Amino acid sequence: MSDPEARGRVRPQPAEGDLPRRIVAEALGTALLVATVVGSGIMAARLTHDVAVSLLGNTLPTGAILVVLITILGPISGAHFNPVVTLVFALRREIEANAALAYIIAQVAGGIAGTFLAHAMFELPILQASETVRTGAGQWLAEAVAAFGLVFTILTGLRFRSDAIPWLVGLYITAAYWFTASTSFANPAVAIARAFSDTFSGIRPVDLPGFIAAELLGALLAMALAGWLLAEPKPIKQMKAAQ
Repeated sequence: MSDPEARGRVRPQPAEGDLPRRIVAEALGTALLVATVVGSGIMAARLTHDVAVSLLGNTLPTGAILVVLITILGPISGAHFNPVVTLVFALRREIEANAALAYIIAQVAGGIAGTFLAHAMFELPILQASETVRTGAGQWLAEAVAAFGLVFTILTGLRFRSDAIPWLVGLYITAAYWFTASTSFANPAVAIARAFSDTFSGIRPVDLPGFIAAELLGALLAMALAGWLLAEPKPIKQMKAAQ
């Protein structure tokens, strides 16, 4: 695996593991991801009233858990944990349509379970509805940028350094927490799950459609640009023959 091209040929959808195992891995990974996002947000808000420090306390665990989860669950399911990532792989025909639908259902269900788990650990009411306002053109643009960057990082990382994907994704989300106005949800399943938490990490349910639409747009733009940038160049003779 010392050859960079060999590293780039690793498929995003692993060959091993039947669909039930892959679905469980996606549900488990998304649940632990959301439990980390919501739980660290609750802990940070309890430890300090400084919003900047709370955001830092929310950022670092999220980036760290992504490295862990992608490393340990990637060989089983591909470690999508995100409906827009699954959608992009489905459009690229790198995951079966029925598997993609099952992944997305598992991701949403796992994310909601992760929110409930975080509430239970901190002895909060399990079922909540967020009242945190996250809406407006700036927030939607930020989510489009966040999702674009995430999907672009994954696609180009798979091409050039598939072995580094866990770190690339973890570091990208860590950075995007701070350079995007929305704090980089970049994930419809996570956004839906956070709507069930009236805590530091929450988002009003009414604000979800704008976030999800922006995330879908950003992901599709990233897929299009990555497809063009990573296309194999045609040999000069072949181009002349075509002319």
